[in-house]
Amino acid sequence: MNIYERLKQDHDRHRKLADKIMHTTGDSEDRRALWEKFKVDCVAHANAEEQTLYASLIKDSDTQEQARHSVHEHEEVDELIEQLDQMEMSSGAWLQKFEKLKDELEHHMKEEEEEVFDQAKDVIASSEAKQMAEKFDQRKDQELDAA
Repeated sequence: MNIYERLKQDHDRHRKLADKIMHTTGDSEDRRALWEKFKVDCVAHANAEEQTLYASLIKDSDTQEQARHSVHEHEEVDELIEQLDQMEMSSGAWLQKFEKLKDELEHHMKEEEEEVFDQAKDVIASSEAKQMAEKFDQRKDQELDAA
């Protein structure tokens, strides 16, 4: 498995979790459990992705601008996660804010899958992309352990 396939796996899981959260109501046990799983995995994914894929893309002048844009989107997602953690889960505003997070995350994942990955394939050898998937998993495990 290469880094692109591995990241897509996480993206698919994040999409499913976000959809499940959208179908929860109030300050329920279900919403709390799904939110905790979602936010921890999203943050670990973004950090590991930045330290593997984006660290490599930022070094190349052809992909640097796109990589910086994607890292900035990670920062925006982190900010929304922090805001959601401070809000009352039972309020309608929480679900509205979560929907904004979901929309931004879906935009980001689609952009990665349709643009970033194609650009990355031009500058990252396929053998390196396979090694990067292993490094990503190791780094993500470290992030999850620290969470």
